[in-house]
Amino acid sequence: MRIAYLDCFAGISGDMFLGALIEAGVPPQVLHDAASALNLGASLSIEKVDRSGISSTKVHVLENGRLAEAVQPHKHDDRVQQQRVREHHHHPGTQHQHKIGHSHAHDEPHAHDHPDTHGRSLSVIRSLIQSASLPDAAKHTAIHAFELLGASEAKIHNVPIEKIHFHEVGAVDAIVDIVAVSAGIHALAIDAWYSSPINVGGGMVDCAHGRFPVPAPATADLLRGMPTYSAHVQQELVTPTGAALIRAISPTFGPQPAMRVQQIGYGAGSRNPQDFPNVLRLSIGDAAGGNHASVAVLETAIDDLSPQILAHVSERALALGALDVMSTAVQMKKGRLGTHITVLADDANVPALEDLLLRETSTLGVRIHHERRSCLDRSHTTVATPYGDIRIKVGSRNNETYNAAPEFEDCRAAAAQHNVPVKLVQQAAIAAYHSSKAAAQ
Repeated sequence: MRIAYLDCFAGISGDMFLGALIEAGVPPQVLHDAASALNLGASLSIEKVDRSGISSTKVHVLENGRLAEAVQPHKHDDRVQQQRVREHHHHPGTQHQHKIGHSHAHDEPHAHDHPDTHGRSLSVIRSLIQSASLPDAAKHTAIHAFELLGASEAKIHNVPIEKIHFHEVGAVDAIVDIVAVSAGIHALAIDAWYSSPINVGGGMVDCAHGRFPVPAPATADLLRGMPTYSAHVQQELVTPTGAALIRAISPTFGPQPAMRVQQIGYGAGSRNPQDFPNVLRLSIGDAAGGNHASVAVLETAIDDLSPQILAHVSERALALGALDVMSTAVQMKKGRLGTHITVLADDANVPALEDLLLRETSTLGVRIHHERRSCLDRSHTTVATPYGDIRIKVGSRNNETYNAAPEFEDCRAAAAQHNVPVKLVQQAAIAAYHSSKAAAQ
């Protein structure tokens, strides 16, 4: 099982992620192609840099041959930006105005000289990504990251998400960062992502409505439910772009899991503080001794709730990212029959699932703990049957197949189409799978 671990001891940003991906083995051409596919006149410049004695890779986004940061209109003066937000309140903008490591440049072009003064809306960015010549999986991750950003901004401004106009994260360099990182992520073909707790830094940050403590409002909202801390430097270490990307991949947080590391990449941030390596480290390898990981377990027992509500809660839990939901009949105090609900989840989804159980059920408390689990590596293959193509879910370890089962929904749809029993389609799919394996040997 191929896994990846992010060391976010110096935070995370889009350009840091890009540099780490390149050093960890993503061919630079994958990222160059992603940038050019957007048709924004964007390209990438890649260089080796030193960050407090650590050799790392820095990726710059160029817009029509110029550093993209330098042509963004909103870098000139925060007071102008605040006035613009007040004047155009019907187009709420993203709050975070300054890319990490980029100082105020008061001699840059005035905002009204730039065609994207009001930023790009989510629908415009979504259309831009969908029309690009990119793998569907990369498009999905990039769009999901922007939807997460939009949801956070909409919540902060108390407006519908489609009324949000991205300024900082709608600029060319931020769009390229998110799309190119998404392309790199899928080029690595990682089965499971893991991450350390995230260092957000400290101090204050300039936003459209004044100065806020780090992290900025949108970044803070994106980091909800993730383990974060503040240490070492009084600087902003996590950008909204970085927060959206790590939320989009939804890693399991904690110490590095047991793994045989094969590649290590260091992606550089713009700043170079003394005695503090401003880098993101990405380790790629195989899970050691099989797929062992920690899983969060949420439990509660209820004896006074309608079965209809219980079914609704199970459906909502799965929609919110639960790995599995189980209900068990139990006998509770005073001889009452009840239901014991167990929800399995990654750490990033625990807060939403905890809130679901407390809000939607009659429980007064939820037990949360972690268990170590061992999983088979999972993959899919498709087989041809007289009833059409059926996907087979394969469980394996060390290249040895332990389990192979047809996807039930595929079988049910095929059975309905051909008016045959579902079990007949299942049998045909299993026979086709074993036949294909025998032919391959």
